[in-house]
Amino acid sequence: MGAFELYKEVVNSISAHVAIIDADGTILETNEAWERFGRENSIDSAYTSVGVNYFNICSAAAEEDEVNTVARGIRSVLDGELAEFVTHYPCHSPGQKRWYNVRVVPFHGNSEAQAIITHENVTQIMEIQEELRRAEAELLQEREKLEETNTALRVLLRQRDEDKVRLEETVYNNVDRLVLPYVEKLQQARMSDKQRTLVEIVDNNLRDIISPFLRTLSSLGLLLTPQETEVANLVRKGRSSKEISDIIGISVAGVDFHRKRLRQKLGLANTKKNLRSYLMTLEA
Repeated sequence: MGAFELYKEVVNSISAHVAIIDADGTILETNEAWERFGRENSIDSAYTSVGVNYFNICSAAAEEDEVNTVARGIRSVLDGELAEFVTHYPCHSPGQKRWYNVRVVPFHGNSEAQAIITHENVTQIMEIQEELRRAEAELLQEREKLEETNTALRVLLRQRDEDKVRLEETVYNNVDRLVLPYVEKLQQARMSDKQRTLVEIVDNNLRDIISPFLRTLSSLGLLLTPQETEVANLVRKGRSSKEISDIIGISVAGVDFHRKRLRQKLGLANTKKNLRSYLMTLEA
């Protein structure tokens, strides 16, 4: 087998469409894949590309912008301005979408300017890329929706927290101003021991519910007894030791003892800081 026959055998065995064109764009040689594609897309079963102007084929197969891009690339290779030109273009038929990668390099077979053009079917790659673009666009839309949802949730959570604070303030103010004064008057009235115990329980529970500063005391890790907590709440409200003594039913000395213990636990011992003022800062 001679060199030319070997060349033909090798070129005809590859799947890429191969053609050689001259300086005018006329097709001089092709491989079997190129001719087979031409016959499959021509009404003439005996169709051959040899002798046909390649630029005319491009004009019939692609959009004007793509034709101009390919034509400029081929002429740049033929003129020696480019060592290689590569691009891809659609080549759709009525029933099928197809894309081809085109590569143009100089052919140095003789002194005349000629070029080798190869076409490789890249339809599967392009379809995968299109699918990836669609998937990326869908993911972007989903992400935007999630961001909008998260923003709405953050607004709702912030609103809920604000509503909770307002509700706590309303409950606190109403109980502190509209309920506790009457409970204190009940404690000063003449009652049986059982009645006084029940009123004290109501009073203590109400004060626990409405005292936001108690949470701060807890967060400081203070181990207050129930009675120390009650004394602290009354001190914060500006009650004197005598008033606290009458309200919770212990001696004034007992109230002063609790005051001293509170100052120690709050780190106010041996300082001139006012106990009530400090407790009010905890509430704030």
